[in-house]
Amino acid sequence: MRKRTQAREFALQVLYQIDITSDPVQDALDNFWMGHSDEEIEKDIKDFTGELVKGVIENIAGIDAKISQYATNWQLDRMAVVDRNVLRMSCFELVFREDIPPKVSINEAVDLAKKYSGIEAGKFVNAILDKIKLEKGR
Repeated sequence: MRKRTQAREFALQVLYQIDITSDPVQDALDNFWMGHSDEEIEKDIKDFTGELVKGVIENIAGIDAKISQYATNWQLDRMAVVDRNVLRMSCFELVFREDIPPKVSINEAVDLAKKYSGIEAGKFVNAILDKIKLEKGR
């Protein structure tokens, strides 16, 4: 698995934990890495995971507003937790990380949604993120 793909998967797991428990960001990250202490995880994977998690949480109000704008007939709090956090993470990348190609961000998000939530979730995530990408003109 590619490094950034692995980092996105880790970030999704941490964001899921924060969404469910309301743990502070650093506590959630520390607990996550403690649970993986028997694995040798490269520093750049940990760094990118932290950037994604912190970036989403620091910008969550704007990210949630952007997702809600394009999630026709869906309330954010009614979405599956996995879908909501996949969308948040990729929306953060699309809006705030111009160093990441939109196609990469969306493809990774769709893959995560399909892996953890099912084929239909992948389609749902793709539709919303594509609208955000078009708005950003990327």
